[in-house]
Amino acid sequence: MTEKTDRNNTTYWTQTTHPSYMSSPSSRSYPHDPCLIPPHGGYRKLLSYQMATIIYDLTVIFCRKFLDPKSRTNDQMIQAARSGVQNIAEGSQTSGTSKKTELKLVGVARASLEELLRDYEDFLRQRGLRLWDKNTPKAHTIRTLSYRTDKTHTTYTTYLAGHESAANCLICLLHQTNFLLDKQLQRLEDDFLKNGGFTERLYRIRKNAR
Repeated sequence: MTEKTDRNNTTYWTQTTHPSYMSSPSSRSYPHDPCLIPPHGGYRKLLSYQMATIIYDLTVIFCRKFLDPKSRTNDQMIQAARSGVQNIAEGSQTSGTSKKTELKLVGVARASLEELLRDYEDFLRQRGLRLWDKNTPKAHTIRTLSYRTDKTHTTYTTYLAGHESAANCLICLLHQTNFLLDKQLQRLEDDFLKNGGFTERLYRIRKNAR
């Protein structure tokens, strides 16, 4: 895993040895593939999907513990977390016939998780709770847990004991996942510009068949 810092001085982690968006069948280039519909899907191997799933599960737990179940914020946060997971999966699955749709859906996932990140930051600010600096020991520990290949939402449950630690834990995970999705979108865009989508592939196959 590699540590990187963005323009806002926020640290994120990427893992180059673990299956990520780059190793997914849906994001490979097939310039000479004779198949009209190339291999696609495989979203369960995407690190972005795995992290988004953990965020979804933890958000459900967070909302049950710390928010009014009848509040609009409760519903919005759970739906934003779900949207992150579902749109990554749907985008990966539809990539065989529409790279444009895949790009759009992954973009929706990224936007949903950004919305969720703001909700957690609002939660802390409105209650006068502390937003952890990225260099605090607890924040560092949460980031390094991403090294684990067997991680699930239960890996982080010790941080859900209190309002402040729970929200900060989710904020750390969201920064990591949003970074992965930004890189995934860039890779998808590059592939699309280089190889086109379904229409271009159909044209090449029909041309070669003549």
